[in-house]
Amino acid sequence: MSTSELWSTGTTSNGVCTTQGAVDPVQISRTMRAIDQVLSCHRVDAPARVRLIGSPYVAGALLAQANVVFRDLIVRAQVPGPGGFVATFLADRLDRQLARLNSGDIPRYWPDPARPPLAVSTEERPIVRQKSCALLVGAPADAVRVMEAMDYDAYLYTDAETGEDAAVYWAGPLGVRMARQYRRQPPVSTSGLSLTMNPHPTPRLTRAEAAARLCRYGLPFLFFTDPHSERGRLLYRRYDGALALVLPEAAAR
Repeated sequence: MSTSELWSTGTTSNGVCTTQGAVDPVQISRTMRAIDQVLSCHRVDAPARVRLIGSPYVAGALLAQANVVFRDLIVRAQVPGPGGFVATFLADRLDRQLARLNSGDIPRYWPDPARPPLAVSTEERPIVRQKSCALLVGAPADAVRVMEAMDYDAYLYTDAETGEDAAVYWAGPLGVRMARQYRRQPPVSTSGLSLTMNPHPTPRLTRAEAAARLCRYGLPFLFFTDPHSERGRLLYRRYDGALALVLPEAAAR
């Protein structure tokens, strides 16, 4: 295992920071101080869990992530950036996350100027991580709340209205788009959520076929139905260029 693959975890007075790859200790201190200021502003007493990942391709570039508990809700913020600025970028993103969750009135900007989608056509990349999850069963508004809190670009869940696996993701013109495995009509109730429906059929693909399609067409993520399990899956591109797959626990074979 190379040095860039090793993880290191350290505890500070205001939380825990885990690093991977080349991360300057100054950046650790700077990031933890910035996050602590945000938590103090929002009166969050729980410590933060911060991850800093050094890019193996671009010198000084980092992927920064902060995880906190806010009003019994797990909140995550994630942003890439150059080492000298990533602490500010991450703190600003977490501050906006907490402000939106606290008031519910602050709009989320789309497209996101701080984190453009990873949409670029490439040669086929490997699926390096598979995450099997107990999917949320609920309405689109429930799924969007989780997607918002966790700072995801897309979120896989089970639609309570139809029983189908579905996905919500940030997209125009209303900011949120929804896709189900089969039914393409809008949900009966959106609980005040403005969204559009994906008008295209959800493709039935093997994981290899899904990876090939995502890379060929430069997609940041792809929601599809696995022909063997008949369950929905979400394939997405990581910041290191590799792919990761999210699938329901019962379909983890």
